[in-house]
Amino acid sequence: MPALNVEFSERELEDLRQIAKERGTSMKALVREAAAADIVRHRALQEGAEVFRQFFADHADEFAAAFPEDEPAEGRVA
Repeated sequence: MPALNVEFSERELEDLRQIAKERGTSMKALVREAAAADIVRHRALQEGAEVFRQFFADHADEFAAAFPEDEPAEGRVA
């Protein structure tokens, strides 16, 4: 399995040791779980953003009609 060396400050390392001890797990497991959770969160945000972009594209005319003041003025250079 591929591995990654990660550097921490002394303070961060001590905090990780304490958290791992409190949770009854290893520091390696603690860091791996945190990284895995962040990956899941990142994927969910990407998927949510794509759903929003698609919804907005599908309803662009409705948004333009509901919020005409937010539409770019014709001929105006952005």
